[in-house]
Amino acid sequence: MNKLAMTLALATLSTATMATEPAPAGASDVARAHDAILKMQGEHIVSFAFDETVLLQPGYERHPAKRSGADEVVIVVEDSPTRIVLQHILVSPKSGHVTKHWRQDWQYEAPSRFEFSADQTWTVRALSPEETAGAWTQCVYEVSDAPRYCGTGKWEFEGDVATWTSDTGWRPLPRREYTQRSDYNALEVVNRHTIVPAGWTHEQFNTKIRRSADGSQAEIAREFGFDDYIRSSDTDFTPAYDYWKATAGYWARVRQRWAAFLSQPPGLRLKTEVDGMAMIMPLFEQAAAVQEGKEVADAEIDAVFAQFVEPAGTAAAE
Repeated sequence: MNKLAMTLALATLSTATMATEPAPAGASDVARAHDAILKMQGEHIVSFAFDETVLLQPGYERHPAKRSGADEVVIVVEDSPTRIVLQHILVSPKSGHVTKHWRQDWQYEAPSRFEFSADQTWTVRALSPEETAGAWTQCVYEVSDAPRYCGTGKWEFEGDVATWTSDTGWRPLPRREYTQRSDYNALEVVNRHTIVPAGWTHEQFNTKIRRSADGSQAEIAREFGFDDYIRSSDTDFTPAYDYWKATAGYWARVRQRWAAFLSQPPGLRLKTEVDGMAMIMPLFEQAAAVQEGKEVADAEIDAVFAQFVEPAGTAAAE
């Protein structure tokens, strides 16, 4: 074998080895992903855009595109090398009104996650070592800290750009949809987060699906969503920081109760309408009382949960 042929053979062997035996994630990869997640914190002007793209049912007409925006601060609630909790809080620039928004929890090589398995029901599923090795699981929560959805995937780095892409999962309809739509009841989704110089982005690849109790399902349409978080100092977020300083302890107690249902099977079912307002309102009222310096006993929080939350698999009330 001449020198050129030998060189080509070695190059081919090297390429095949790299393709079949990828290097395992090292500690530096975990640290880089941790730092990327933390870059989501801070003050942002956010724009939300959702467009139906592929129409999958005969006679279905594309719904109008949706555009909205918000001023939103992301606060770090927990931070360890393998777990980060981020709380989003909205502020109205004109009035200074504060609204506790969604929450995202990130866990490296999480042992389990909850999944939106039926209307108002989230079941807990163990993750296999193959699913979670080197991967981060993101779980997203409602304004009341009720579950929304989880996804698992690896952070990838191209130069200085960090991107996380989830596996395919299920989530309930967002508020922008369930207040206006009844032709579908679940989204099959892939989420992608990218850290960019100006802030970060959240891409959503959604399929709108009507799921039936017998296990059948019908795909309605596909949708692309794009949330753009741009760092900004134009809004005074002092009311948000003051709210969280006053109520963080209360919401930690609320999270503990959700975690009791979501840390192991079977999961939970909500005994509320889809909008969840029946449970959201008393929790927000309790948080407001705490902000005013009043005491809210554990028994008062427990009473709300006893009224509206039960283990998954419990028969629906007649």
